[in-house]
Amino acid sequence: MRAPLCLLLLVAHAVDMLALNRRKKQVGTGVGGNCTGCVICSEENGCSTCQQRLFLFIRREGIRQYGKCVHDCPPGYFGIRGQEVNRCKKCGATCESCFSQDFCIRCKRRFYLYKGKCLPTCPPGTLAHQNTQECQEQCELSPWGSWSPCTHNGKTCGSAWGLETRVRGASRAGREEVATCQVLSESRKCPIQIRCPGERSPSQKRGRKDRRPRKDRKPGHRPDARPHPPTRQP
Repeated sequence: MRAPLCLLLLVAHAVDMLALNRRKKQVGTGVGGNCTGCVICSEENGCSTCQQRLFLFIRREGIRQYGKCVHDCPPGYFGIRGQEVNRCKKCGATCESCFSQDFCIRCKRRFYLYKGKCLPTCPPGTLAHQNTQECQEQCELSPWGSWSPCTHNGKTCGSAWGLETRVRGASRAGREEVATCQVLSESRKCPIQIRCPGERSPSQKRGRKDRRPRKDRKPGHRPDARPHPPTRQP
């Protein structure tokens, strides 16, 4: 009678030890500290459940997959929040980075971004920008406006050379991306011939300068006076 009871106790103890070892593997530091931020983690597959606000990123190597909890999903993935687990999902095949499954932010090589899609060629009415790999819609230029008043150092009067400027707008009729079109402008030199209030004319300045007495002139000496001939005494 005692033998079956002892055997039953040994089996129960073995089951408890297996469960304890399993829990130690699930909630632990893991190999190399890769279980940081995990709620459930194993040495074989890494994290399977993350702490709140963290994303579960699953890295696949052949037939093996390994989970890791991250604050931000790596390039090529986007975060999606769920009721139980927040996961990192892979972007589309042509996306370098994305905001969601249907909205790309940057495209891979040989593809161009147009309204969240990565296309092999830009659609009609757009031009491919090589530096940003984006399709930009063509701008319609408006006529040149009139020249601005000629100014020099912020003044529109005086006797100097200034600059006058005119602009022309660029818009996309019926489009929401009007702000991306550049405003073109050009400037040219212009003479300012408007006397400022209280300013003397150049002729008045020269006349005043000529009337100034010279320091080397003697008092009472007239430069145009002729010398008197010497008087002869009888």
